[in-house]
Amino acid sequence: MNVPNVLAVGDRFVLPELLVTAVRAELGADADVASYATAWPDEPEQPVAEVDEASGTEQELIEALQGRQVLVSHLSPVTRTVLDACPELELVVITRGGPVNVNIDAATDHGVAVCYAPGRNAVATAEMAVTLLLSVVRRIPIAHAQATTGVWRGGLYRYEDAGIQIEGATVGLVGYGAVGSRVARALRGLGAEVLVFDPFVDPAALSGVAVPVGSLDELLRASRIVSLHARFTPETRGLIGRREIELMPEGSFLVNSARGGLLDYDALCDALECGHLLGAALDVYPVEPLAAGHRLVQAAAKGLNVVLTPHVAGASRAVAENAAVITAAEVGRHARGEPLLNLSNPEVLHR
Repeated sequence: MNVPNVLAVGDRFVLPELLVTAVRAELGADADVASYATAWPDEPEQPVAEVDEASGTEQELIEALQGRQVLVSHLSPVTRTVLDACPELELVVITRGGPVNVNIDAATDHGVAVCYAPGRNAVATAEMAVTLLLSVVRRIPIAHAQATTGVWRGGLYRYEDAGIQIEGATVGLVGYGAVGSRVARALRGLGAEVLVFDPFVDPAALSGVAVPVGSLDELLRASRIVSLHARFTPETRGLIGRREIELMPEGSFLVNSARGGLLDYDALCDALECGHLLGAALDVYPVEPLAAGHRLVQAAAKGLNVVLTPHVAGASRAVAENAAVITAAEVGRHARGEPLLNLSNPEVLHR
C-alpha cells in the first residue's frame, strides 16, 4: 500500500478528529494526517472565488496542503488557485452529498480525482421529512406556541382547525431515491396510501410500499399531502410552481426537505394566504439564510400553519460519523490502488 500524506479539514459539525480517526483506520495508526477546523456552521458557508458553499480561505488551505497528496474536507474551497498552488495533490474527498465546493474542471485539468459521500444523510433527512410532515398536519408548532403563552388548546379542537391523520391519507412523494424510499416505508407503516412519481425508478421497486403514478400532475391531483424528494437539476428547477400547486386539492399540505430550487415560494405563499393550502413545512429555501422579512416568516407570524426549520435535515451526529467513514474508505482505496467508488470526474483516470 502506498500511504499518502493526508490533510483533514473539518469544522464544528464534521469534526477533524472524526476524519483523522477514520483515515487512520484505513491507512494505519501511524499515517501522517494533519488537520484543522473551519468555523462553520457558526460562520455561514459562502462562495469563495468560483466555488459555492465553502468555508475557510484559499490561503490557509494552500499553506496546509503543502507536501500533502490527499485532502479530505467538508467545506474547503478547492479552487483553481488552490489546485495551481498544490501540484502534489492527487485526491480530494468531500464529505458531502456532492462536491459543490470543488472546481471539478480545474481538478481534472490537474489530474486530481474528486470523490464525495453520497447517502451520508439519507436516514437523517428522511426522518426529518416525516417529522416536518407530522408537525404541519397536526399543527404542532402552533400548539406549542399556544401552550407556552398560556393558551390551552385554543381552537385546535374546533373541527375546522383540527389536524388530519396520516392513516388513511393519500401522500404523494416526488422522488424515490435514498430519502424518498425511506419516507415511503415510514408513512406506509403509519397507514398512509403512498403514491410516487419518479420517472427514473422501476415501478417493481415500489411493490408493497407505494403506488407508482405516470405523471406529476396525476400525483398532485390525488394527494392530500405532497413531499418533495427529487434531485435538484436544471430540469427540476421550479418543478412545483403556481400551476402545480393549484392542481393539489384544496386543503392540502406541502413539505420540502429536498432543495429550495424545486419550489416557487411566492406561489406557495399565495396558496397559503388564500387558504388553498392548509399548511407547508420547509427546511430548504431558494436563498439561505431565510430573510427575517420573507413572506414565509410573515405568514408564520400571522398564525398561518407554516413550519420553518433552517436547513437542518442532515444535522445528526450519525451524519458526521457516516461522512467520515465513507470518505476515509475512498482514501483507503486510493492508497491500495483500487477503483474509487464515488468519483465525480472519471475522465481524470485517462489523464
